[in-house]
Amino acid sequence: MELTKRQEKILEIVKAEGPITGEQIAEKLKLTRATLRPDLAILTMAGLLDARPRVGYFYSGKTTNQLLGEHIRNLSVRDYKSLPVVVREETSIYDAICTMFLEDVGSLIVTKNEGQLVGVVSRKDLLQAAMGKQELRSMPVGVIMTRMPNIVTCTPDDTLYYAAVQMMRHEVDSLPVVRPFQDRPQEMEVVGRISKTTLVKAFVELGQP
Repeated sequence: MELTKRQEKILEIVKAEGPITGEQIAEKLKLTRATLRPDLAILTMAGLLDARPRVGYFYSGKTTNQLLGEHIRNLSVRDYKSLPVVVREETSIYDAICTMFLEDVGSLIVTKNEGQLVGVVSRKDLLQAAMGKQELRSMPVGVIMTRMPNIVTCTPDDTLYYAAVQMMRHEVDSLPVVRPFQDRPQEMEVVGRISKTTLVKAFVELGQP
């Protein structure tokens, strides 16, 4: 968050003399209370200042980096997940390669029945298969995919920060977003996808004025 010079001056005054009323701040800046109202509202909503009735404004003690970090850690997977790109276990490796190319993704989620997660096939998996002597049109992706329970996932209720940490820790490009079936809690239904592109989009949004 980039502050104006007047907002920076307000912060300096509150740091030095808070708690202090809006009228007192306006007097020190030789401005009217109405002129300062938008700046005080922005600083308060941003979390840089706290305000209490009949007490005034005081500095929250948090830096803009700390506040940005808190905001990032509160972003929800639910709000940023994209549609999953899925194939079935019996899908041929050739068709999986075509799907990956057409959808421009780094991995495909493998499902069965009602969207039950059974595996993930990566670009590396498909490349290794293509370099071998296998018949790509007849061999199913189920032969080369990573199977449950060896798949890193996240849920809609997880934070985007958690998803990013999981991707870094396990060195993967994306995570299936899953939730348990109501009648089969041991099985996971695929409801979305979080990728590195998702994280970049969220980061760009945070930087927009």
